[in-house]
Amino acid sequence: MAAENASVLFKLYCLTVMTMIAAAYTVALRYTRTISSGDLYFSTTAVCITEVIKLILSMGMLTKETGSPTRLKNVLVEHVLCSPRELLKLSVPSLVYAVQNNMAFLALSNLDAAVYQVTYQLKIPCTALCTVLMLNRSLSRLQWFSVFMLCGGVSLVQWKPAEATKVQIEQNPVLGFMAIAVAVVCSGFAGVYFEKVLKSSDTSLWVRNIQMYMSGILVTLIGVFMNDGENVLEKGFFFGYTPWVCFVVFLASVGGLYTSVVVKYTDNIMKGFSAAAAIVLSTVASVLLFGLQITLSFASGALLVCVSIYLYGLPKQDTSKLSRQHTDQESKQKLITV
Repeated sequence: MAAENASVLFKLYCLTVMTMIAAAYTVALRYTRTISSGDLYFSTTAVCITEVIKLILSMGMLTKETGSPTRLKNVLVEHVLCSPRELLKLSVPSLVYAVQNNMAFLALSNLDAAVYQVTYQLKIPCTALCTVLMLNRSLSRLQWFSVFMLCGGVSLVQWKPAEATKVQIEQNPVLGFMAIAVAVVCSGFAGVYFEKVLKSSDTSLWVRNIQMYMSGILVTLIGVFMNDGENVLEKGFFFGYTPWVCFVVFLASVGGLYTSVVVKYTDNIMKGFSAAAAIVLSTVASVLLFGLQITLSFASGALLVCVSIYLYGLPKQDTSKLSRQHTDQESKQKLITV
């Protein structure tokens, strides 16, 4: 009984942390792009630093996993230095994730955190579609129904977007929605692609992360100098950085890695609750910090999205088991008839 209670407590802990990270990241990022005083930092440099921190953290986890410096060196030589083909393979999701992360900054510069949090759940149908096409999996009728419900909820949220009264900068909601659209497509494709690469071999998750983040650093550096090269050379790489910006980078770095580790200890229903709770927290924070005015269409759409996330996470019925049970019942009925 104690072990069961400990397991439940640990799952609740995982749920709470994932929820807080998801909500805090969007709210803090929105704050640094719209309200935080001081010079505006370059979002491309923040994305690049995030990749560097993820690489360092993954190196630390791999060191712990291998258990000795010698084994760590052998693994890095075998899978990184002597595997250019694998590095090239992982450069695909690293490029896509770099685009996704930059789109998040663009979206939250033009949309409220709560609107972003709801709309970003479109990654669920996008991921579902990529899963069907790339991994040859099937979805249940309930999951397809929840996907359409989610799209309907997002449409309601975007029908008459809620306005934030405390944001003084000029915003372009259409540009923000287009940025989210690109981000969700990138999220769905990159996530499924990375899963396919992971399952194609027995290579450690942390090795794969290192391969991806090494490519990611190169890709994001190119992005820095293509988009903000002159300004970075003139003002410096860390221009405009404040404690809030560092907090955003920290959440982006640790959040993804933490979530990937604890996901195996939770089920889809708990992940659904986490996403729904993050929407609620983001909405409350947006009302308090940004003066978000909740509309009926926003509230209705957000509710539909939360319900659809829960329905999508419900476990699929074991059709083979149901079929066997049906066959057994037919056999018993025939015996009774005879």
